[in-house]
Amino acid sequence: MKQRSHASLLAWGTLILVAGVLLPLAVRQYQLAILTEIIIFALFAVSYNLLLGYAGLLSFGHAMFFGTGAYTVAIVINHIPSLSFFGAVILSLSVTTITGLVVGSFLLRHKGTPFALLTLAFNALFYAIATKWHSITGGDDGLSIFRPDINIGFAQLSTSSIPAFYYITFIIIGLVMLFSWYFTRTAMGQTVLLMRENEERMKFLGYNTNVSRLILFVFTGFLAGLAGIFYALFFQFTSITAISIDMSTIVLLMVIIGGTGSFVGPIIGACVYIYLQDFLSDITDRWPFIMGLIFIFMILYVPKGLSGLIYSLIERLRGRRHLSRKVEIAE
Repeated sequence: MKQRSHASLLAWGTLILVAGVLLPLAVRQYQLAILTEIIIFALFAVSYNLLLGYAGLLSFGHAMFFGTGAYTVAIVINHIPSLSFFGAVILSLSVTTITGLVVGSFLLRHKGTPFALLTLAFNALFYAIATKWHSITGGDDGLSIFRPDINIGFAQLSTSSIPAFYYITFIIIGLVMLFSWYFTRTAMGQTVLLMRENEERMKFLGYNTNVSRLILFVFTGFLAGLAGIFYALFFQFTSITAISIDMSTIVLLMVIIGGTGSFVGPIIGACVYIYLQDFLSDITDRWPFIMGLIFIFMILYVPKGLSGLIYSLIERLRGRRHLSRKVEIAE
């Protein structure tokens, strides 16, 4: 079974890699831009699902890390013009990770509703800082930035074109997503799942649940910050939208649509949300109302999300095949 599972993962990984490399040759620039946006928001959704789906922590303020990453990369690029692409990314990730550590030290003393409300309060605090600190953040006007070129030693790799930035995004975020998936299979990832089911038993067995929860919180903040960094670099602009409550709501909607029960659920949710948003916004200005209706429908009738629906259909097909084989043998 394990060999079959590894072979299946290898096959899917190879297929995704080949498709990701060849897609820019087959689609238009506009479609490639949408695909790049999907990859960025897929990472954001995966980071939130690690918090909600794996640890059972409902957060209304996950955009604080997304926005911190977006604003930090914009600020350092504007104030340190000589900074390289990866230098800006690493510095911004460091700031976001430290932010996650500090905020998590306060938030994770609480659970359930108090935790959710405190995340909302912290997000509002970060939003107020971004709005009022006009000299640094640009306030309501936001910040415009440029993408630094990547120095690979013997040449300068331009990031200005959409295909070039797509490949950079695909490679970096793809590797981070792969590591995030591996994290869920490690002892640490399994500990988080067991904590969600029965934290008192984990304490009894000698696990420090507070430290484990803090590590997960900082890691999810790191992932959300990386998504925010690439969001700012992709649009070459950062505004208070990136750190608003609306952004936290969007990522929650992505996860609910895709399903919290699997790692790929949020990725599916990000794909569906971005494409639906793009499609509906071309048809009507009231597209948020339609998205709200979809959200209500998913909560009421598809509680496990699209990934759960897909898995249940696959299981039914397998069950029918198994039943038909039994009938054939009996005959």
